[in-house]
Amino acid sequence: MLNLLKNINTKRVEISIVGLGYVGLPLCLRFINKGFKVTGIEKDLNKIKKLKNFESYISSVKSKEIRKAFSLNFKITNSFKFISKSDVIIVCVPTPIKSNKVPEMKHISDTAKKLTKYIKKEQTLILESTVYPGATEEFFLPIIEKKGFIIGENFFLGYSPEREDPGNNKYSIFKGNIPKVVAGYTNNCKKIVKTLYSSISKIFPVSSIKTAEFTKLLENVYRSINIGFINEMKIISSKMGINIHECISAAKTKPFGFQAFYP
Repeated sequence: MLNLLKNINTKRVEISIVGLGYVGLPLCLRFINKGFKVTGIEKDLNKIKKLKNFESYISSVKSKEIRKAFSLNFKITNSFKFISKSDVIIVCVPTPIKSNKVPEMKHISDTAKKLTKYIKKEQTLILESTVYPGATEEFFLPIIEKKGFIIGENFFLGYSPEREDPGNNKYSIFKGNIPKVVAGYTNNCKKIVKTLYSSISKIFPVSSIKTAEFTKLLENVYRSINIGFINEMKIISSKMGINIHECISAAKTKPFGFQAFYP
């Protein structure tokens, strides 16, 4: 563990980021700009082609930033074999909600299966995807234990929920202005996750992986409820001939008890 911490501090670790969507790609660019070696793993060949042509498919990521990343030795692939050369593996695959309101965990499950062949001792595995409390341990503990590794001694597991807001040009992990909630399966795991993410952003450590997973859900549900509420108020105000945006501007002047959300 001490060697891994030292290598993180001196930026001599190799990082593999699985999933190059609106979470994984900005994260890659942030680590690269901070001096780390990064390999992006993406199964969508069309995305790989665009990146190699310096084309961005994310509104908050500019093509010049992709070009700069490649000049700093950014590598992209659809093969998981590069995992065996990595010190840190960060999983950023999607977890959409299905039509029956159940989370789609197929991408996490498939990733866990693919990782099994390539993980090795002295690596750190971190999940960033939005999941239910207990999911990190449910999907990744078995593959680690199957290899005979001891978590917290010769293999390290953590969770740091993504906080990206697609299309938001003010806040992004790429800009380093979104604090990262971090957690580890053991204290040693937490030390490594804290050290890694503190190199790219402010951090807020919590007591357990489940706490970090629940924090992410709390943030999402809070936002969803308030957007749903303001959408309904927009419908009501429109029927009464009232401008909801004027009302929001007025309500914002209250110094407590109100936070603005927009329809």
